[in-house]
Amino acid sequence: MISTKFSFADGATRILLVAAAAFFVPVAGWAQSTALDELPDAPQATAQQSQPAQAPATTPSQTPATTPSQSQTAPAQTQSQATPQTGSSSSAQPAPTAPETKEQREERARRELEAEEHQRVLGVVPMFNVQSDQNAAPLTSKQKYQLFFKSSTDWYVFAITAIDGEISLLGKEYPSYGEGVEGFAKYWGAAYADTFDGNLWGNAILTSWWKEDPRYYRMGHGKFIKRVGYSAFTTIWCKRDEGTWGPNYANVAGNFIGGAISNIYYPSDQRGVVLSLGRGASVTYEGIVGAEIAEFWPDIAQHFMKKHPDKLDKQAAQQPAASAAPPPTTNPQPTTTPGTRMQPEGNQTPTPNPQDQKPQDQKPQ
Repeated sequence: MISTKFSFADGATRILLVAAAAFFVPVAGWAQSTALDELPDAPQATAQQSQPAQAPATTPSQTPATTPSQSQTAPAQTQSQATPQTGSSSSAQPAPTAPETKEQREERARRELEAEEHQRVLGVVPMFNVQSDQNAAPLTSKQKYQLFFKSSTDWYVFAITAIDGEISLLGKEYPSYGEGVEGFAKYWGAAYADTFDGNLWGNAILTSWWKEDPRYYRMGHGKFIKRVGYSAFTTIWCKRDEGTWGPNYANVAGNFIGGAISNIYYPSDQRGVVLSLGRGASVTYEGIVGAEIAEFWPDIAQHFMKKHPDKLDKQAAQQPAASAAPPPTTNPQPTTTPGTRMQPEGNQTPTPNPQDQKPQDQKPQ
């Protein structure tokens, strides 16, 4: 929501306030999250692709013994094997893979979209429209509407728009909305309507019409300044369904269309062309901030996730190695044989048992 005397400074201030509120919401849920739900990084090679094929080892028992007749023919066999065979050379080459059909591409897009809908920062902030695979399958029109609906009805969207509405209520931007619960409901509804309208036109209707991909594709590598510029530039530059890149007409036009629609539910003194352009520009600024977070958050999370195991390893290395082994026995119990008694320490000579001594025959005096 922008006041009557809208300026870019006012829009930037509002974005900073909303961004600060959006920061404290996921921090509050940090303690409830046992693991970080991060954005996927660039796909890695599978085990079959990264490991070379190994020939099976032969044991001496499997190697056949050569007879003199076989040893004489070995050079001829070796020479014949070294000669290329034109008939079998074509069969040794891998068969060309068939091109992906439309049904297969749609199925792959469905699986990728299903994985995207579980992406969150700190398990709280949704990042449903972020993709790290540059070769991801294009979305169908139905899937674009599905992504829009998922992004617009998530609980976090209701929470962040409520915070935005509360900021507007405290600032008394629209006195005609009133105060209290009724005033908060109007502010909240206007903030949510701005988000819903821009998302509907910018990520569903226009992207389906102009064949543009509504998702943000992470660069994931390169210099910091380059990645910052790339993230900001994606607000006006996007990937298309056929795989090429071009102007992001849908995002820019959708933001300003949403600003024009807001004239329906804002007070009469908060309408006009200038205010509509200001609201569209404000939403565009917020899109830039969101793109920067989507680009760099996986790197930040990976840094802390890697730092924690290193800390545990360092603590384990500082512990003395002797503490892990059981202490040796200092006073072992000696073994005794039947008929002997234990002697005090230092005198381990066994003494006969009186019960075992036989009485000697005494001669009469």
